Amino acid sequence: MIKIQIYRVTPIATNCCYLVDEATGKSAVTDPGDKSLRLIKQIENDGGKLEYVILTHGHYDHICYAKQLADRFNAKIVTGRHNNVFLSDTHLNGTAEHGIPFEPFSADILFDDGDTFMLGDTEIKYLYTPGHTSGCGVYLFDDVMICGDVLFRGSYGRTDLPSGNDEKMISSLKKLKELDGEYQVIPGHGPLTTLDHERMYNPLMSRL
Repeated sequence: MIKIQIYRVTPIATNCCYLVDEATGKSAVTDPGDKSLRLIKQIENDGGKLEYVILTHGHYDHICYAKQLADRFNAKIVTGRHNNVFLSDTHLNGTAEHGIPFEPFSADILFDDGDTFMLGDTEIKYLYTPGHTSGCGVYLFDDVMICGDVLFRGSYGRTDLPSGNDEKMISSLKKLKELDGEYQVIPGHGPLTTLDHERMYNPLMSRL
């Protein structure tokens, strides 16, 4: 089982998750779009056993502190294979357009759809879910879904940014809707929701 703490980072309140495997104390951070001193202090207080920096997709508000955090704790950066190009392309990740200083980097481990990895004793599964960008992915563990900007409470990710695609977004939402079981959904921004709630009330997902 994984214990979750959410830190809202960046001016647009990115949901950055601190994940701790309860059996081993090994930890990971998802989508560190900006530096959080509270998060860093918590990792240090827990013994600094940060194994992974996990990225759902490559927009600046999800990746801008990934390399620095990984270097600080000697952690590995992991993401979907199709997302890696965003980590070095300032136009794809939006840092050029927003005038944000950014040093390109590359992930240490790249996942394909359906790949799994272990955080301590807990298995995490990666699903490839393009649409918001061509590199978006979702992570599943226990009864939790960390979905970046694919799915929001009552909404879904915009598709009008570079590499966004309406048809792929529809396909990805259908893929999530058809998953077995119920999940607590932690989106990239905004309030948490559940997959059953979105299956029933999300204006797009409910029609698929």
